[in-house]
Amino acid sequence: MIEPGTPRILVIAGTDSSGGAGLTRDTAMAQRLGCSVAPVVTAVTAQTSTALTSLWPVPYENIAAQITAALSEAPVQAIKIGMLGTPEAARAVAELLPPEMPVVLDPVLKTSSGGTLGDLISLAPLLRRVTLLTPNLQESASLSGQPVSGSLPDLQLQAKILMGWNGKTDPTGSSVQVAHTSGPNAVLIKGGHAKGAISTDHLFQPGRHDAYHAPRLPHGHRGTGCALATAISCQLAQGHALEEACARAKKALTEWLVQQQID
Repeated sequence: MIEPGTPRILVIAGTDSSGGAGLTRDTAMAQRLGCSVAPVVTAVTAQTSTALTSLWPVPYENIAAQITAALSEAPVQAIKIGMLGTPEAARAVAELLPPEMPVVLDPVLKTSSGGTLGDLISLAPLLRRVTLLTPNLQESASLSGQPVSGSLPDLQLQAKILMGWNGKTDPTGSSVQVAHTSGPNAVLIKGGHAKGAISTDHLFQPGRHDAYHAPRLPHGHRGTGCALATAISCQLAQGHALEEACARAKKALTEWLVQQQID
């Protein structure tokens, strides 16, 4: 039973049998921030902290039915999308997203252990519906067709490409046709895979740039991308503007990571 007044987010993602990422991590972060989760499974994986051994995509009809059921049960205030795995999954999600709803897309292209979980074309149907895209440095470079870089000018270029891509061709240069005509409203390029004492995430919107800083911790942790995107979704569901939502989510993620280091 959901407590009256509890913000509810729709989380569309895959399962992780190790418990370190995916819907498990999403739900834990949402509960930590006082939100309930309506989960939709896009794929089932068999993986450990070091390897992805198997992936079973959920059929289009099943994903569509899950989304329809979740939205009919109770209202949601925001949507977080993680691993999709197939173009069919992206199409099902894109067709059923409610209008005027904050949508955060964490473009999971690979697992932390190196397994491939998605690509540019699989995400194409969704990009025009997204409020915020949250790639890491490697994902931002891959999606924009640019070299991996941590410099601000390079990240600005990548963000502009992602927000303004005309949708006629894959920006990496292939001739594959895609389904959307514009990119996301905003891009948060995460600096967790960079180097240096400070980890900085860069939020780009048309005509605006915000940076969020936190000390870089000595040990990494799986599921941080899932957790951050979910935390942003929770903050949006609670009524915060995007800039404030990103700041609060960065703080919440850092506090969680510090706790993991201590435990």
